[in-house]
Amino acid sequence: MPHPISPSLPEVHRTLDIPTHRGFWGKMIAFAGPGYLVAVGYMDPGNWATDLAGGSKYNYTLLSVILLSSIMAMFLQYLSLKLGIATGKDLAQTCRQHYGPRAAIPLWLAAEVGIAACDLAEVVGSAIALNLLFHIPLLVGVIITTLDVLLLLLLQQKGFRYIEAIVITLIATIATCFGLEILFSKPELFPILKGFLPTPSIVTDPSMLFIAMGIIGATVMPHNLYLHSSIVQTRRYPLDTIGKNEAIRFATLDSNIALSIALLINAAILILAASTFYRAGKTDIAEIQEAYKLLTPMLGVGGASTLFAVALLAAGQNSTLTGTLAGQIVMEGFIHLRIAPWMRRLVTRLLAVIPAILVISLVGDSATTKLLLISQVILSMQLSFAVIPLVQFTGTKEIMGEFVNARWIRFTGWGVATLIASLNLWLIIVQFHSGF
Repeated sequence: MPHPISPSLPEVHRTLDIPTHRGFWGKMIAFAGPGYLVAVGYMDPGNWATDLAGGSKYNYTLLSVILLSSIMAMFLQYLSLKLGIATGKDLAQTCRQHYGPRAAIPLWLAAEVGIAACDLAEVVGSAIALNLLFHIPLLVGVIITTLDVLLLLLLQQKGFRYIEAIVITLIATIATCFGLEILFSKPELFPILKGFLPTPSIVTDPSMLFIAMGIIGATVMPHNLYLHSSIVQTRRYPLDTIGKNEAIRFATLDSNIALSIALLINAAILILAASTFYRAGKTDIAEIQEAYKLLTPMLGVGGASTLFAVALLAAGQNSTLTGTLAGQIVMEGFIHLRIAPWMRRLVTRLLAVIPAILVISLVGDSATTKLLLISQVILSMQLSFAVIPLVQFTGTKEIMGEFVNARWIRFTGWGVATLIASLNLWLIIVQFHSGF
């Protein structure tokens, strides 16, 4: 008999009550939160670099990649939350239980690489935002980002709802900023709609494929699959069939609403770059700093650049919270190692800060955008290590019981897993021949 597994994130496990006598809206509000923590990873600074590069260089063409990756994200996050609610275990715990401790080590390392890559994007993005808003040198900004450990500690002491509230507030800030930017840039509707239709050039053009894979890596994040399967268990829903079914339904609604907002924000960044830079013939705008400098004069609206930088800072700080939680989940789930959250945060942040400091010191500030793009492609490379187990487990009756995926969901899941693995393999081949 396997040893009993302790709850994922035990300090917040089943700490939030679900009202049993309130109607649909009351329950929806009670379940709302985890989806927004997951959505944070879909609008972090890494997305900005890929979306800006895609919009300025290829106009609206890569909107289809943002849409496709968002649909895949909704589907995979649904499988993730379903696994957590149905089994009471997160994805990392399930991997260790069914693959064994030996296989858990490489999977844990792959997850840690993904989290470090995400944190690298957050470090660089936050440092850029501090530089743009307050003229703080990038190297100093990178070091300042380590202080967010204190913010996380404060929020964790107050309770999980406080973390969710801060995240939702920051997402609202980002959405408001980009809503105004879109109004300022006056994009054309029909070319945008056409951009949501995929074209063959996305996979035949090496440069476009690189950015497209970066968008997928920035959107469908591997550590979010571990995160979601755990944090849905913060709710105290009944553990019978009816209670779990209701929890899956409301958690899916929460996730899809939050990810739809993330889709709109990602699309807005690309649309802003296309309607402002591509339209003006500036097709080489990939650097966030350059976009910041050009927005106000090109749009003719005072404050447009400031809104852009404020949204970037909000995006960077949001990722701080979810990256640490995901790190705790994979470390506890895969190797049964539990350390203090502040220590976990410090270790994760140092893994991101050190390469950022080295690259900026050796190459200069111009390397920051390349760092962001590379971090997103690394994330994309890690996806299969999380997606394949997730699809396998949720399609196995011995694990899921009555909540096992229907045949069409299993078929779709393996299709998504195959598509992600194939695109990654193709990216490696193309980059090998064309140079990084």
